[in-house]
Amino acid sequence: MSDKYRTAKTTELEFGGVLGALLLPLLLPCTVLYLLHSCRSDAASLLSLPLPLPTLGELWDPLALALVLGWCGFQALIYIMPIGSVTHGMPLRDGTRLSYRINGVHALVLSAVAVAALGLCGLPLSLLHQRIVQLAAAATLASFTLSLALYVRSLCLPSSALAPRGNSGNPVYDFFIGHELNPRVGNFDLKYFCELRPGLIGWLVVDAAMLWRECELRGSPSLAMMLICSFQFLYVFDALWHEEAVLTTMDIVHDGFGFMLVFGDLTWVPFTYSLQAHFLLHHPHTLTVPMAIAITTLNGLGYFIFRSANSQKNRFRRNPTDPRLAGLETIPTATGRRLLVSGWWGMVRHPNYLGDLVMALAWSLPCGLGHVLPYFYVLYFTVLLVHRQSRDQGLCRSKYGSAWDTYCQRVPYRILPYVY
Repeated sequence: MSDKYRTAKTTELEFGGVLGALLLPLLLPCTVLYLLHSCRSDAASLLSLPLPLPTLGELWDPLALALVLGWCGFQALIYIMPIGSVTHGMPLRDGTRLSYRINGVHALVLSAVAVAALGLCGLPLSLLHQRIVQLAAAATLASFTLSLALYVRSLCLPSSALAPRGNSGNPVYDFFIGHELNPRVGNFDLKYFCELRPGLIGWLVVDAAMLWRECELRGSPSLAMMLICSFQFLYVFDALWHEEAVLTTMDIVHDGFGFMLVFGDLTWVPFTYSLQAHFLLHHPHTLTVPMAIAITTLNGLGYFIFRSANSQKNRFRRNPTDPRLAGLETIPTATGRRLLVSGWWGMVRHPNYLGDLVMALAWSLPCGLGHVLPYFYVLYFTVLLVHRQSRDQGLCRSKYGSAWDTYCQRVPYRILPYVY
């Protein structure tokens, strides 16, 4: 392989560098367990002391591990089925493009059928609620195991296969960030698979388990629970319907596949993004019809911003000459690509993040205003997106140079117009 395709040494470390990479794999699983236990406590407080963490003996459950591994295996089986279409990702450093199978919506439908069939066979969804903490622990164990296997595997690869941000030479940091850019077993892309399948669809299964359990306890689902589950179903369905768009994201194009993404995909997403439904099951909140209409309108506004901005971006990345983009102003860059400076992307630099945050607020409001816990997702997501835009800012400045500075002058606000 020519030297021009070799991955340069990573010199700028993120997430607190080596110390952050050492602490976060310990703190993140504890955070998930803490949140789950807090949802079930009477106080439902984020400031409960002592921290309500279970013992190791309480965490170990062979059935929970079997369910997690079986779920991942089932999703992998659907992924390799010859259904859906095949598309290509963004060009790699050597100009080649990897192929990806697009069948996420098929996976969602088949998953719903499988979950319903298991229920009819005597494995009710309420089992997931009963073992939610053990399932989170099992998913964490699977995340550590896969991350370690990926790092060991990456040590035998040529430099050209490594991730630009995960090639520091420090094993702790590279294990956390991800040493290999696109780990594959044959045509099975592990990063792409985990990004959209086990955790994202699993999130909906956890939501459904909470709704099912609420029906068992109270006879019918509450309006608040139905809103949350509906909003989140729309979000996941949208991601799977527009599955091809994920191939242009930072996670796929630039980030390696290490513990950060593995744990995020397999554990953090299904067990923390479903926190509002979990909270409502143990702390029911009565929602009036006018409030439900207002919250639904807010979610609809957020979704409109999110989908419109993302669609505009994805069309431009795939085909800048798309007739639907006619009339939008762009500026040239030294790379030959152009930057949008009108439409949604002329209002703020990340209008899709604005839509995301509006939806996040709408998902939490059905829980009422009496606790901070169901708003953890809003707080976390705000920090995540602010940090993510900061990472993107540095990447774009190094990639586009003075053209990016011009863009920033034209579009001064990052996420929220006239505020930030």
